[in-house]
Order: sequence, then C-alpha cells, then structure tokens
Amino acid sequence: MTRVTQHDLSRVLRPKSIAVLGSGWAHAVIKQCRRMGFAGEIWPVHPDKTEMQGLPCFPSIDALPSGPDVAFIGVNRNLTIDVVAALRARDAGGAVCFASGFAEAGAEGAELQDRLSEAADGMPIIGPNCYGLINYLDGALLWPDVHGGERVERGVAIVTQSSNLAINLTMQQRGLPIAYMLTLGNQAVIGMSDVIRTLAEDERVMAIGLHIEGVGDAASFAEAVRVARAAGKPIVVMKSGSSVRAAELTLSHTASLAGEDTVADAFFHRLGLARVNSITAFLESLKLLHLWGPLPSKDLVSMSCSGGEASIMADSAERLGVTLPAFSDTQVSAIRATVRPLVTVSNPFDYHTFDWGDRVRLAETFAAVMSGSQAVTALVLDFPNAGLGDTGSWDITVDALADAAEKTGGRAAVIATLPECLPDDRASAMMKRGILPLLGIEEALLAIKAAASVGQVNEWDVQPVPGIQGSLKSWDEARSKFALAQQGVPVPETRLCNSVDAAVAAAAGLGTVAMKAVNSGLAHKTEAGAVMLSVRDEDAVRSAYARLRQLGESVLVERMIEMPVAELIVGLRRDPVFGLHLLIGAGGVMAEMLKDTAILMLPAQRSEVEAALCGLKIYPLLQGWRGHPAADLTAVIESIEAIQAFGLANVAELEELEVNPLIVCAAGQGAFAADALIRMREDEE
Repeated sequence: MTRVTQHDLSRVLRPKSIAVLGSGWAHAVIKQCRRMGFAGEIWPVHPDKTEMQGLPCFPSIDALPSGPDVAFIGVNRNLTIDVVAALRARDAGGAVCFASGFAEAGAEGAELQDRLSEAADGMPIIGPNCYGLINYLDGALLWPDVHGGERVERGVAIVTQSSNLAINLTMQQRGLPIAYMLTLGNQAVIGMSDVIRTLAEDERVMAIGLHIEGVGDAASFAEAVRVARAAGKPIVVMKSGSSVRAAELTLSHTASLAGEDTVADAFFHRLGLARVNSITAFLESLKLLHLWGPLPSKDLVSMSCSGGEASIMADSAERLGVTLPAFSDTQVSAIRATVRPLVTVSNPFDYHTFDWGDRVRLAETFAAVMSGSQAVTALVLDFPNAGLGDTGSWDITVDALADAAEKTGGRAAVIATLPECLPDDRASAMMKRGILPLLGIEEALLAIKAAASVGQVNEWDVQPVPGIQGSLKSWDEARSKFALAQQGVPVPETRLCNSVDAAVAAAAGLGTVAMKAVNSGLAHKTEAGAVMLSVRDEDAVRSAYARLRQLGESVLVERMIEMPVAELIVGLRRDPVFGLHLLIGAGGVMAEMLKDTAILMLPAQRSEVEAALCGLKIYPLLQGWRGHPAADLTAVIESIEAIQAFGLANVAELEELEVNPLIVCAAGQGAFAADALIRMREDEE
C-alpha cells in the first residue's frame, strides 16, 4: 500500500513569504533573494535591530504579520530549537536549519536533534547542518552563500546531502538549467523521499537528480520514486560509498559477494532509476533527460569530420556498452547520394570536410543520416578558443544539424571531446534550439546509456520488507536441504548417518558418494576439511566417517553428481536497508575469487533471472563451450525460482540463504543443491 507523505513541502519550496533569523547569514539570504528577483515578502527577525538590508526588522516571530511560508534560521544550535518551536506555534510552513552540531556531532548533538524534531512537531524542517535550498524558478533562495545559477522557466531539480557539493554544482557551465537545488543535511524531519514527492508535483521540473549518501527508509523511497515516475519525472542517482566494505554477515560467500553498493545498484535498477558514478556524467545525464526525457534505446549514430574522432567514438562505445548500429541499405543509399565519392558510409560516420561551411549540403547529409531509427544522432564538434579567429563555419555546421533535426524529427546532439571546447553560451543556445550539447565523449555515452536505462521501467516493483529482531540461528546442511527440498529445490539423494555401519549401508545403496560433517557452525566445510568427495568403497567410507564424525554431530552420505557441466552459487541475503535480494553467480570454491555475480531484488521475474544468467562471464560454459554439453538451463532457472520461493515464504525471518554449489548437469539431467546454508531470525516474543 502506498503511504501518503506526512509533510507538505509546497510552502517551503515555493514560498510567498520568507522570514530570516540571525545576523550575517540572514543578510546573505536577503541579498540572494533580491539578486534573483524574489517577488514575495522578506521578513527579517532580530531582537536588537530595527532594519536589515533596508528592510524593517521584527523583534520576534510573534510580531510577524503571519506565519511565514518558510524561515531561514541562522542562529546557534541551542537557540535554533527555540526558534523552531516559535515558528511551529505561528503555523509556519517550515524552516531551513543552518546550524551544525546536531546528530553529526556525537551523543550530545544527537540529543539536541531529537529535541529539534520534537519542537518541529510535524512542521517540515530542512536540515539541520545544511545550506538550505534554491528555487531558481521563483527566485526564492534560502541560501546564505555564493552560487552560480540564474532564473529559469523550467529545469532539473538536484537534491544532495552535501552543501559544498551543491555550491559546486550550481557553478556548472554546461547549459544545464537548474530549477531547484536542495541540501538536506542531517534530515532530522524531512528526508529525500518527502522532497522527491513534492518536486514531482511541479510541472516545471523536467527531471530529478539525487546525490545519495544513504537511502534511509527504502520502502518510503520506493514509494516516492513511484510517485515521480507516475508524474513523468525521470531520476538519475549518484550514490557515494561504492567502495567495498566489510559485510555484516561473514559466514557465507553470498555475504561477501553482495556488498551494500551492488545491492543498491539492483534496487535502483528495479525502480527504473539511472545510476552514474561521476559528477560530470550526473550533469550530462540530467541535461539529456531535461531536453528529451528517457531514451527508447542506447542506439547511437556518431558523425564527425575526422577518422580519429570516429575511432575514439567506436572504442568508447564498445567499452561503455552503447550500441552503434549499422546503417540500413536504405540509409546507405540516401547518405551516399549527398556525399563525395571518397567518403565511406558507416557508423561511426566520417563525413570528411569536403562540404565544410556549406549549410545546405551538410543539412542534406545529416538528414540522410538521421533518417534511421537510432535514439540519438551525435555530431562530434569542438569549437576553437575565443579570439582565435572566425567561428562562422562551426556555427554553420550547428545550423545544418538543427535543419536536419527539424526535417527528420530526430534527436540531435553535439559532443565536444573536451568540455572547454564548447563554451557555456554556445551550449545554452543549442539547448534552446533543441540540440543537446554534451561535454566529453565518455560523459556523453554514459548519459545516453543512463537515459536508455531510465526508459526501461519494470512493471513490477520492489517491496522492501523489514526483518524481525529475533535471535539469529544457523541451520545445519541437513536441515537446510530438507527445508529447500520441501520448497521444490532438487537435492542429491542423501542419508543422514549417526553410525559408521549406517554410513556404509547408505553408501552401498548410492554408489560413489560425497560425505560431509553435519554441524551448524560449519559454514565453509571445504576449508575445515569437513567434506570428502568421490568415496567409492567400504574402507574409504569407514575412514571418512571416522574423520568427519569428529567435526560434527552426524555425517551426511550423499550421491555424487557425475559429469557436472558447471557450478553456480545462488543466495538470498537481507540488506539492512534494501531487504532481501537474490545473488546468482559462478559458484564452488572459486566463487569469491571469480566474483562473477548478478544481484536481483525480490521478487525476481523469470526474465530477470534469465538475463542475469546470460550476463555472467561463465554463461558460454552453460551454453556448451568447445564441444562440451550445454547445461540444463531450464532446471537451473526452476531451482533458482524455488530458492526464491523459500525466501518469499520466510521474508521476515530469513537473514541469509546460500546454495553453493548448485551443481548443473547437461541438458535434461537437472540441477542439484549440493550444499546449503540457512540463517533465520527467531521471534523473541
């Protein structure tokens, strides 16, 4: 069920009256509002001053004409709490709390932040420990420092937890119109989910960019994203913290392979968000989405008048996963009719300089190129530095591209190989003409890839389920396999033996066997010497039993799976933020070394499972490598679905499940969970 946000931020983000409290910081806020042409009321509040920046001061919040839509609180942390309480009593719309020294400053600060939240009593608070917000649409700036933006009629909204990063982002000179810049700081009352919902309601916001250090409430975040998606607002995410950190759970390979960042990737992908890993790709992706919205594909046609640039585009596209489709025969004929005989017609397309400076001929060539079904047609073009001479022929080339785009209705971009080769005024002018200026080849390709991924929204949504807070219990292999078999996961024929004679009898009926010590504390049995493989005769069984019985309460005797094609790892693990997720990868004792894995959020659809398998590096082995038999992929997928079904049936209690290896046999011969580990929470009530 979708939870309705508890916080109405419309007055905060689009205020008609702003109160400012403090001295130096308050002066700065007034200056910024005036600089941007804010048309609403500005009410300085100070007990000892009669005027501020030429505006009459009010001695207290009680003396204000009414509760302000939003207030900038630029006083110390202790006084901030009293101010928030006074604003709440006046029914203010909300406040920006600038002061630091709250939860980021240890136990004392955390106690103060709790008091701040209590004083707000539901009133929206941005911060504390943040610079506030900028509304470039209406000229409303709750912002006490420099910034580089200007008034716009529409644009993108950027939300970050870092105030310094926000300042830097406003300084961009890439032709990107910024509608809102918000810094959230400690998020004592208002979190990113609340802001996303409110931004989604503003028709002037074309796309949303999120710089995330931590998601917080994943369920609330997912709901907010669905609201934005329904409103047609694509979202790009740049998340900090991609470096590997120690996993909370260390008993299984799954825990070490599925780090927080890889799970975040899967979570964002399921929600239809594009994730990028650099500031420049973040800005270029937002620029693309502002102008065009999500792309139907990542098919790109590259045009340049240099073979060197064409080669760089080809290499970069292959490395970054952007498709350069071949021209159709119809396209080739149309293009050849517009160019000189020496020009080779292919993608990337080097059109040479024969027609440089001829707007009509260039427009004909560009239009022929744009007649295909590609998502984007890009012209690689670098302007010379100012003062180096007439740039008229470069302008003619842009004009020709605009003519071709108008004629064909295609999406036209200009890619500068270096950011300094496309000045901000040129980029802004291109944006107004519907031509996308992209700065840097790699950044351009990453933006195209990101916008194509935003367009691929799943029809099913992730629903993070919090786990119970009970004690953690590890199940031994025998119990784990029995539970999985009950759910439909195939396991090898197995006997649980408590005597050497029982082990001998079991082995006689099973043929060549594997023997394992059964102990809930044995997670990595191979490393502990708790596994004996290919045991074939009675003496070997007796010897193995004597050794293994010292390591466990009993011994499993299991039929060996003959002639396996491959070994996979299939795991479920609970992330403290994102909930249960599914890991599929290359398994066996090499699992952690190979790190050939894919992460999917639950519930994973069969198509997702199939795509994950196809994306593994070992997938050619499953298809039949160099004459070896192909794997039973149907059995693999059914086993994975059965493992997932166990997780969904125990969604609140399951902490971790791992099948390693899932032994995969040749087509028609099945796939079997040869080892399993389960850890469950038991409700303490």
